[in-house]
Amino acid sequence: MIIFEKIIASYNSKLPFAAYKKPNEIHISGFFMKDDSLQYTESFTESGFVFAPFNADEKAILFPFEKSNYYTEPLVLEDSYFEENSFISNIKSKAFHINAVQKAIDEIKNSELQKVVISRKETIDLSDFDLVKIYKKLLKSYKNAFVSIWFHPKVGLWLGATPETLLQMNGLSFKTMSLAGTQIYQEDKKAVWKNKELEEQQLVTDFIQNQLIAISSDLKVDNKETIKAGDLLHLRTKVEGDLHQNYTLKSLIRALHPTPAVCGLPRDMAREFILENEKYNRSYYTGFLGELNINQKTALFVNLRCMQIHDNKSVIYVGGGITKDSNSEKEWEETVSKSKTMKKVL
Repeated sequence: MIIFEKIIASYNSKLPFAAYKKPNEIHISGFFMKDDSLQYTESFTESGFVFAPFNADEKAILFPFEKSNYYTEPLVLEDSYFEENSFISNIKSKAFHINAVQKAIDEIKNSELQKVVISRKETIDLSDFDLVKIYKKLLKSYKNAFVSIWFHPKVGLWLGATPETLLQMNGLSFKTMSLAGTQIYQEDKKAVWKNKELEEQQLVTDFIQNQLIAISSDLKVDNKETIKAGDLLHLRTKVEGDLHQNYTLKSLIRALHPTPAVCGLPRDMAREFILENEKYNRSYYTGFLGELNINQKTALFVNLRCMQIHDNKSVIYVGGGITKDSNSEKEWEETVSKSKTMKKVL
């Protein structure tokens, strides 16, 4: 396939690129930059592929449409068996994460903080690194996710298979979702959600609705539903509406990002807690990426279930939402389950 060939050629030539497949689609697309310039957007009025960090105060990287070669083609993957590897999580990392989660639970019980997302990163040595092979495994394993590979020689290499849409927009009409709550998928067993997950998901839904009500019309909020993402189940509520004409795409993005699904509530309070207690820079994890203003359409996805690769190491990022009903040991186990999305393709 042309796009896989372009990925190899661009990566070897140290030229920026982004390749991706949208959820449940049969086409794969790619932006391949003609030079290695590092460009940003603050207005979100340009056309191209955008890659934004968790910190909304930092600028988003843009691969401009006019400075890229753009390709789209039907995705064809050969049938091939791949062995899943297992990696043991670091014990020191476990103790630190459990302590951070317990600190969050205590803060929620004794302050106005309602929810905060605590994340961690895990580094794995790569002995045999084949970029396209790993990306093909992701594409094969996660058909209902936004499966992406993004590279800029001045920033780094990222791969991901995220189940969460930040925003889809066509003209002034938009769709978004609240996605929260996690449990392991068990075949032939109906999902039963506890109060902790139901409350966490409702907090995200209420936040999105409150943020959008002033800048949109015809706002519709669907009922909760259970969706499968890889080997995990999540609670999802779809939200859609029309943006008022005196508001911009940027105002819509700023209203949503970062959502309580990746940050917490109240948003500013949760962000401060994260910066003080996670003790690492999330960078582009829990940021967003995707198509910006392509034929009047925008499709942005939250950068979850992702990893960064450099110096023959894979840095995997995982996290979970903490509420007053959380259990620190179970929250650790949830991050272990989420890390398997990336670990199984390495």
